[in-house]
Amino acid sequence: MNATTPVLHHYATSPFAEKARLMLGFKGLDWQSVRMPAIMPKPDLLALTGGYRRAPVLQIGADVYCDTALIARVLEALRPGPTLFPASAPLAPVLAQWADSTLFWIAIPYTMQPAGIAALFAGQPPEALQAFAADRKPFSASVRRLPLAEATLQLQAALATLEAQLAEPQPGQRRGYLLGDEPSVADFSVAHCLWFIRRAPPVAGVLAPYARLGAWLDRVLAIGHGRSQPLPADEALAIARAAVPQAADVMSGQGLAAGQRVSVAAADYGTEPSAGTLVGLGEDEIVIRREDARAGTVHVHFPRRGYQLRTED
Repeated sequence: MNATTPVLHHYATSPFAEKARLMLGFKGLDWQSVRMPAIMPKPDLLALTGGYRRAPVLQIGADVYCDTALIARVLEALRPGPTLFPASAPLAPVLAQWADSTLFWIAIPYTMQPAGIAALFAGQPPEALQAFAADRKPFSASVRRLPLAEATLQLQAALATLEAQLAEPQPGQRRGYLLGDEPSVADFSVAHCLWFIRRAPPVAGVLAPYARLGAWLDRVLAIGHGRSQPLPADEALAIARAAVPQAADVMSGQGLAAGQRVSVAAADYGTEPSAGTLVGLGEDEIVIRREDARAGTVHVHFPRRGYQLRTED
C-alpha cells in the first residue's frame, strides 16, 4: 500500500465507522486501519483535524476528510463502480441524510437504555462506562435526547416504513435493497443504525417483527469491510507529513476569499471547531489548510451541509 491508499481512522463500536467500513468493502478498495480511542483524548486524530473528534475520518496522503456524507463522495471518486449514487435512485442522498440524523438519534437513545448499556459494556469495569458517559455528556449536549418511550415509538414507526419500502414492487419480484436491486449510500446509512441496535441483544428484539428488513440488513452486512491492514497512528501521521495536499479553490460569490483564517464546526453535536486557512469552498465542501508539528501541512475537508464556517479575522 502507498500514500494514495485510503486510511480510515475509526474505532470498532462506532456506528458511523461501520458505515464507512461497509462502503469501503462495497467499493472493493484496499485500505489501512488506524484504531482511535472511543473517548478523548485523541491526540493523533487531532493532529490531523485540529479539533474535529468524531469517528470516522478518512485520510488520503495529506488530505483529511470528515463526516461519512463527504467520505461517501470521496470513495465514489476513487472508484466510481459499483456506485453509491445510482442514477435510478436520486433520493439516495436524501434517505441517507435522514438515516444519519433522524434515525440515528432515535436508535441511540433506544439502544442506550439500561439493558442495552449493560450488554454493550459487558465484561468492562464500571470505570469504563463512567468514562464513556462523562465523555459523551458534553459531546452531545446540544442534541435533545428522546425519552425511551418516545424513542421506542418513533423507532417502531421507522422500522415499519422501511419494511414496507422493501415490499415486492411487483408480485414475485424481490427488492434487494432500499431503492432498487443494488445498494446505494442510503442502505449503508440505514444499516449502521440497525447494526448498533443489533449489538445489544437484550433490546434488539424490536427488530424481530420486520422479516424483510432483517433479511436486508443481513445482505448489507454480508458485504463486509473489504481488505484492510492495521496501521499505527504515528505512521499515518508520517504519511501526511511526507505528502502534498491536493489543490483546492474558493468559489466566487461566497463572501470569503482564499487565505482567510476560519474555523469549521459541526452544527449538531461534537461541535469542537477546527481552525485553519481557507483554501477551498464550493457548493458541497469546505477545505482548510492546517500546519501541525506531527502531521505537517494538511488539508482538512468538511461537507457544507451540517457544518458552520466562521471567519476568525
